[in-house]
Amino acid sequence: MIPTIRVAAALVVLFALSACQAMTGRTAGRNIDDLTITTSVKARLVADKLSNFTRIDVDTVNAVVSLNGLVESEHEKRRAEDIASLVDAEDIASLVDGVKQIVNDLQVQKEPAPKSE
Repeated sequence: MIPTIRVAAALVVLFALSACQAMTGRTAGRNIDDLTITTSVKARLVADKLSNFTRIDVDTVNAVVSLNGLVESEHEKRRAEDIASLVDAEDIASLVDGVKQIVNDLQVQKEPAPKSE
């Protein structure tokens, strides 16, 4: 009786994992790899001492990292992309394949026009 319950439980888990892949087209392993990449990129952005990159949203799908949000200058936009591209062998080599591409959709915040008196 117990082996039957174990087999049934294993089949339920297998079915659930295959259903996840069918819904997103991605395996559970790819989802974990993407989450690892996202976490590494966010950690590097937050750790940057020169800029405040806490308002940047990072999403990863199939090792393609998308950066979204507001930055204060073109320099910060380029710096955020450079930081994201540094997530390589040092950070995650043993865990995931790494970043394949970076899509930088960061917007430079426009300063309001000075008020005339």
